Amino acid sequence: MLYMRLVPYLLLGNATCVHTKIFPTSNYRRAFWDKRISQEVSGDALGEEFKGYVFKITGGCDKQGFPMKQGVLTPGRVRLLLHRGTPCFRGYGRRNGERRRKSVRGCIVSPDLSVLNLVIVKKGENDLPGLTDIEKPRMRGPKRASKIRKLFNLSKEDDVRKYVNTYRRTFTTKAGKKVSKAPKIQRLVTPLTLQRKRARIADKKKRIAKAKSEAAEYQKLLASRLKEQRERRSESLAKRRSKISSATKAAV
Repeated sequence: MLYMRLVPYLLLGNATCVHTKIFPTSNYRRAFWDKRISQEVSGDALGEEFKGYVFKITGGCDKQGFPMKQGVLTPGRVRLLLHRGTPCFRGYGRRNGERRRKSVRGCIVSPDLSVLNLVIVKKGENDLPGLTDIEKPRMRGPKRASKIRKLFNLSKEDDVRKYVNTYRRTFTTKAGKKVSKAPKIQRLVTPLTLQRKRARIADKKKRIAKAKSEAAEYQKLLASRLKEQRERRSESLAKRRSKISSATKAAV
């Protein structure tokens, strides 16, 4: 069996412009040795390009892909009982309250890590190419009507449809055609949606009334059938008694 020692990587994130970039490095252990998640580390030990930077450790994963978990004070790998919604365990397809034992790494940095996640807390002297020297605007705005109102400080009476055009994108397709796109507003209250809501409520009331009338008719029919059954039963019993009484009189 052949074991390969992977080159460690640093996944740096810039919170101001929400960008990430991977930097290969081989001497990160000296700077981050025995550090924990959420600790801040100076980037001077990583090289001249990181001089003056201050990074915050946010996580990492080892060569097999097992992530680091906050609160587990060990540099190695452990198996914990995790339930749905906790970090390092998504828990899709599990029952409510069901827990599974999963392998996770501790929150202490160890040499077994292949990727270490960092966030820039303080910018240094030099710009990092592809991370801090560019600013890409956020292309996609909110889609939900309530979040659009919150973004533009609108009231419920204001029309949010014209505000979506402020972040409408215009681009050229592969065929060379210019296309303009804007997000489709979700949960938008319009006269048409109110009309459909009233129609749904009216249809529901109609179905409830129909079910009640059909149930009443069924109970009425059932009562009449039971009454007929009792009458037939009483007639048959009366005929049987008359036959028995006539037979006893003839025998006497």
